[in-house]
Amino acid sequence: MSSPLLHYCPDLYNYQRRETRPVMVGKVQIGGGAPVVVQSMLTSDTRDADACVKEALGLAEAGCQIVRVTAQTRVIAENLQHIRDGLRKAGCDVPLVADIHFKPDAAMEAVKWVEKVRVNPGNYADKKKFAVKEYTDDEYAAEVAYMEEQFVPLVKECIRLGRAMRIGTNHGSLSDRIMNRHGDTPLGMVESALEFARISRAQGYHNFLFSMKASNPKVMIEAYRLLVAHLNKLGSDWNYPIHLGVTEAGDGEDGRIKSAIGIGSLLADGIGDTVRVSLTEDAIFEIPVAQQLVKPYNEGLPAHFERIENAPSVSYDPFDYVRRESQVLTINGVKTGGHETVPVFTTRKKWDAVAHKIDKLGDYKPEIVIEDSGVIEIDPRDDAAIASLYDSAEARLVTIKDGLKLPVIAAYRLLAAKLQPRHPILLKDTLHPASSIQDQASDFTENLLVAATNIGSLLCDGIGDAVIVNGEEAPGQALRISYNILQAAGVRIFKTDYVACPSCGRTLFNLQTTTQKIRAATGHLKGVRIAVMGCIVNGPGEMADADFGYVGGAPEKINLYVGKTAVKFNIPEEEAVERLIDLIKEHDRWFDAPVAA
Repeated sequence: MSSPLLHYCPDLYNYQRRETRPVMVGKVQIGGGAPVVVQSMLTSDTRDADACVKEALGLAEAGCQIVRVTAQTRVIAENLQHIRDGLRKAGCDVPLVADIHFKPDAAMEAVKWVEKVRVNPGNYADKKKFAVKEYTDDEYAAEVAYMEEQFVPLVKECIRLGRAMRIGTNHGSLSDRIMNRHGDTPLGMVESALEFARISRAQGYHNFLFSMKASNPKVMIEAYRLLVAHLNKLGSDWNYPIHLGVTEAGDGEDGRIKSAIGIGSLLADGIGDTVRVSLTEDAIFEIPVAQQLVKPYNEGLPAHFERIENAPSVSYDPFDYVRRESQVLTINGVKTGGHETVPVFTTRKKWDAVAHKIDKLGDYKPEIVIEDSGVIEIDPRDDAAIASLYDSAEARLVTIKDGLKLPVIAAYRLLAAKLQPRHPILLKDTLHPASSIQDQASDFTENLLVAATNIGSLLCDGIGDAVIVNGEEAPGQALRISYNILQAAGVRIFKTDYVACPSCGRTLFNLQTTTQKIRAATGHLKGVRIAVMGCIVNGPGEMADADFGYVGGAPEKINLYVGKTAVKFNIPEEEAVERLIDLIKEHDRWFDAPVAA
């Protein structure tokens, strides 16, 4: 277990929102007890003020409360004035955020025209060349001093003009200095952000917040938890708000599920004051997803749950993923528990509905019928029920009883804490399953986000040996959600995995159509991870976990990567997908797609 001095949440069983100081972004308050704020980012070219204004107005009308826009250079940043003026002339007071990478002079120009500046500590003034070297303390201090020299003028301008700032660390763009001292780790992400925070505080500046984004939900969750734990340890006046996001989440259901696992699990623990869902789609489609994720907390849903009293410590380390150890059971011919693959359960009713086409369901087959599984359903607060399982000679599959007024995540945390590790656990997405389509008060997207939040969060903490989605009545869709959650949580890889960034003004090709084209060509490559990046800002770093990468290097030119190493340069865009396939073949990862029956 990690150090007992690290605590990110006062009560892992009962919801309590983290208390923060307020940060004002224009007229919008983040933190300080304000509702969780929804934001997004423009995909339009910052040099096209009319297009940016039109897109920002559409986002604001859809409910976006803060709009971010990239500012790659000082000259491009000058156009933020025209974007701001166009919005204000249209009667829209949505605050603007300038997204800064690499260029301190771009930040100094942007801060004149926007209400908030986002800086990335990994590339604001630090080097990012994947250089490996041992830093002496003096060398390390010299680079910190240089970074401070570059950063302090921006802090002073934020104070003078009343601007806010987000200190936004990305897992994929940690500086060489941080990487060589702390590694490519959540701790490195935290230390990178805290350096900038200390500089800001030394100047008497406090109107800032943090983010810790990663494309891997497990890394993202751990990084945010570690950040909050370190802030708590530093003292009560380090109570800065938190911006949540899973970067490069991708598109479609996969992007929504990854976002829900990362953002939803942290919101459930009271962390998060503003969110952005990063989808490889038009920005307008990010807003309803973010709104659904924050809705329960802005509307006070946690207050309707029963409290869990006198609970033991949780059974897992929140800062270090380890799968819970349980015995392997064979249920209906399928192995469950231990380090076996996490199987997908369904109900008898849903099994019967798809039984005639099971051989055509491909990778989305149901594996075990819950009514035939012998699963034990209990209230984890029932000590007599727990005691009877202690007395059981054999390990049993256990789950939570339906109908309890407990939050799903907290209920399973309690079950895992009180149950002997030998007993495998079946995770449910909801304790109040829909019995018919007419009974469902929610739509498919809401069911997907709830399932991803609840099941995905628990899987990322190592809890869960099998899953069942009951909140979605449609059998095929429930099965698809189940498998996609397992893939996004990294516990069962059954298809190609994609890391795809959202489009923005830096993007050098059409991300949406290109991503779909790459999916169509490579979607059968089970176990292969492919990154699709619009530019180099986070490209090489976020692709550290990917096998192959497709990255915009220049207008209409693509660079191809193996891992985080560029191996093919300036490939014409019209040839790049075929060249990517050739690269996959060169590394013996290609196989032909099976012929459809």
